[in-house]
Amino acid sequence: MTLDGYNAFCASLSATTHVVQWGGAHVWKVGGKVFAIAGWSDGDGLAVTFKTSEMAFDILKDQPGCRPAPYLASRGMKWIQRRTDESMDDQALRDYLRESRRLVALGLTKKVRRELGLDRA
Repeated sequence: MTLDGYNAFCASLSATTHVVQWGGAHVWKVGGKVFAIAGWSDGDGLAVTFKTSEMAFDILKDQPGCRPAPYLASRGMKWIQRRTDESMDDQALRDYLRESRRLVALGLTKKVRRELGLDRA
């Protein structure tokens, strides 16, 4: 996935906002809460970081091309960083980004979810 493709996909999700912060990372938020980060790569490719369920985290953390997200996972949060498409293709990444947005939206207050039109996040 390219940075443009990542940004276009995240922009297609409802109630999302984009900001470039933390040294040039492309950060996508829902209700002011981060659900996806692109950047922070050790290599040439695009590294994409996203929130997961506990079960997905346990599965993905040991998959080739994926790792527990630096900083976030070390603080007990269930975030994965996809560094290559070795075991997760772009379609699967889009599915995980969609699920990350849903998980983060569920953590918003009912009032904020209602204001954003996410009653059924």
